[in-house]
Amino acid sequence: MSVELTGKLIKLLSLQSGTGRNGAWSRQEFIIETSDQYPKKICISAWGDKSNMLHQIDLNSTIKVRVNIESREFNEKWYTDLRAWKIEPMQNEYADMPSPEYGQDAPSSYSDNTSEISTFQDEGDDLEALPF
Repeated sequence: MSVELTGKLIKLLSLQSGTGRNGAWSRQEFIIETSDQYPKKICISAWGDKSNMLHQIDLNSTIKVRVNIESREFNEKWYTDLRAWKIEPMQNEYADMPSPEYGQDAPSSYSDNTSEISTFQDEGDDLEALPF
């Protein structure tokens, strides 16, 4: 099963590495916090080159992670693993835009977009365009 999660990267756990029958391996576990009404903290593991990518992302950055979910049994206990197969930093589309100071006119890049706002009309309602 594959799922997409979006959240803030809040912690990188210790990098684990070793050598197995297939050669060298590395695993990086990390914690993201969702931005739901009730935020959840989720531990996800990244293997191989995905673990190296995490060190290029700043803490508290928002990321999108696609994970495979798998459970396995060991000694009559079940363990669930969320393994990242794609990690993408999210870009804040407003990060480069200047914010106007209180009491000043907005710069020309902040145009009046009321012409782009569509009106919603339900059957039987006489709603007009919203007054902006």
